[in-house]
Amino acid sequence: MNINGLHLLLTYQCNFECDHCFVWGSPDQNGTMTLEIIEEILRQAQDVGTVEWIYFEGGEPFLYYAVLLRGVELASRAGFKVGIVSNAYWATGLDDARASLRPLAGMVQDLSISSDAYHWGSVDDDQTCWARAAAEELGIPLDVISIAPPEDTHVACSHGQIAPGESAVVFRGRAAQRLTARADAHPWEQFTECPFEDLREPGRLHLDPLGYVHICQGITLGNFLQQPLSELFDSYDPATHPVTGPLLEAGPAELVRRYGLPCQGSFCDACHLCDTARRALRGRFPEVLAPDQMYGEKKGSG
Repeated sequence: MNINGLHLLLTYQCNFECDHCFVWGSPDQNGTMTLEIIEEILRQAQDVGTVEWIYFEGGEPFLYYAVLLRGVELASRAGFKVGIVSNAYWATGLDDARASLRPLAGMVQDLSISSDAYHWGSVDDDQTCWARAAAEELGIPLDVISIAPPEDTHVACSHGQIAPGESAVVFRGRAAQRLTARADAHPWEQFTECPFEDLREPGRLHLDPLGYVHICQGITLGNFLQQPLSELFDSYDPATHPVTGPLLEAGPAELVRRYGLPCQGSFCDACHLCDTARRALRGRFPEVLAPDQMYGEKKGSG
């Protein structure tokens, strides 16, 4: 695997509980990285040798501002380019936005602000405007990312990392539970590929506070606290992985067929069927389909 970026889920906790959230972020979620874990990730990323970007995401990473700031400092000092994804709740005015962003100036090459009807009601909300103005003053590149309503079928879906601008909903995580009634459904048999993630060469992976390495949210390659990233990447065989193997062969429909799952019916997209199938498989592959947080379970057992 040639991994260019590691996206650190600094915390599963969030001040919002958005219906479209891949990782079930909410005020009630648990799991937050310590500085010790961040330092370990950075050491392992340097050992891998191909990682250029370190992103800090959530949940909402600014909720743990001291850890975020120190993590950014460490990543920048280690020679990585740094990105942050936030909902800009901290930008309650221009002065407030400046105060939050000024310590990050010169260390962050990409600040992505989530702004849409799921967050503040519109893309041009006050928080986003204040964050944009402060970032421009401080020389921090900023983009706005937004997710369209599920009824909007004319917006293209992002592949891999969510791109700047508006993207369509993909029905995984909380969206697979809360938004499917508002979208068209199609027979399960037609979902014969994974159109949203490159499961062979993803380019970037998500790492969570419990150590899990996600090729897609809730599908893991292992745990970097138990086995180094370099070994996990070298040993990953997408064709023999119990979940990515079927997905690569014939999409989430193959997951249903191969494991005899009771998922025949209609689904909104490939992610919706995959999410449903994975939930049915969690008992069979508990370390691959993990942790609980990624499936909206608040036990936090991993």
